[in-house]
Amino acid sequence: MILLDILPQGQCINAARYCSTLDRFKEAIRRKRPGLLRRGVVLQHDSATPHSANITQQWLQRYGWEILPHPAHSPDLAPSDLYLFGPLKRHLGGMAFETEDDLISELRNWFDNLDVDIFRVGINSLLSRWHKCIDLHGDYVEK
Repeated sequence: MILLDILPQGQCINAARYCSTLDRFKEAIRRKRPGLLRRGVVLQHDSATPHSANITQQWLQRYGWEILPHPAHSPDLAPSDLYLFGPLKRHLGGMAFETEDDLISELRNWFDNLDVDIFRVGINSLLSRWHKCIDLHGDYVEK
């Protein structure tokens, strides 16, 4: 885990907040995996407003970060939706937290103990899922 950024309760993500998160992400990469910044960062964005806003696009251009294309409304092509959030949802299912700090502590614990292969599996499946999407002319790709 390079960065866990929690949006305060009641706040919405906007382009300025997203760029601030990117700043923290870049700094976390510099501290934890400096070689990654030299090789280049590739993000997968959907078409959400914070991702497509001019300020975000300018930020990405300034630092030379590449964006993988992602068709709108295609959670089937987002590895995090398939291989990360499902297991996290199952892990948290039925739990109750007294405070937001308790929830954040549990999230940190879950991510700290997560098998890194979950990320490899998600990313490695992406290419075949893209090919399926192309073969289906942009239609939804089942698991």
